[in-house]
Amino acid sequence: MIFKKTIDLIGEEKFNLLQQTTVLVIGLGGVGGHATESLARSGIGKLIIVDQDVVDETNINRQIIALSSTIGLPKTVVMKGRLLDINKNLEVITYHTFYDFETKKEIFNHKIDYVIDAIDTITYKIDIIKECLKRGIPFISSMGQGNKLHPEMLEISEITKTSYDPIAKIIRNKLRKEGIKGKVPVIYSKEEPNSIDNQKRSPSSNSFVPATAGLFAASYIVNKIIE
Repeated sequence: MIFKKTIDLIGEEKFNLLQQTTVLVIGLGGVGGHATESLARSGIGKLIIVDQDVVDETNINRQIIALSSTIGLPKTVVMKGRLLDINKNLEVITYHTFYDFETKKEIFNHKIDYVIDAIDTITYKIDIIKECLKRGIPFISSMGQGNKLHPEMLEISEITKTSYDPIAKIIRNKLRKEGIKGKVPVIYSKEEPNSIDNQKRSPSSNSFVPATAGLFAASYIVNKIIE
């Protein structure tokens, strides 16, 4: 029994709740990939995964599905194969697409119990938050994990209580201006972003900060289910 140790920890009744749960994970990068695998290893019964990208060699330093053998393959395809290799009875639905105002209609057409937002585009992060609040779906959103070196400074908090996170600040302000009410749980870091120079470039990352954020996301969902 692959989940014996989990059942020994939480009991059959709570494990059955995990088996009956559907989680939507949007984004399979450093955060989303680790979150998805952790959910599968925890006994979640159904996963819906969304990502339009293919594995790139620059992903290898931080993404759990990025290997020399998977470069050029769709992330959803690689992740599905990995998840079914962990648990052959897991139900996996894939969307090799970008989450936007059009594709969300089909994605949210499923019965979804929980959502993990692990994408980078602020416009659609805000939209995911609004959709979850509107539909009453519990969720957690990962804020900016780039240019950070200390996973021990990550924490789960309400977005109104965040600091040192520019993405959280933008989202917080936009939600307030739009009059969107409701609790918005996020994973963010209190660490000030690190940079080796003053040049403008896309955020850099490593193997441990995004991974830790992903495990935080998975633990948040699992504990919400069994609490």
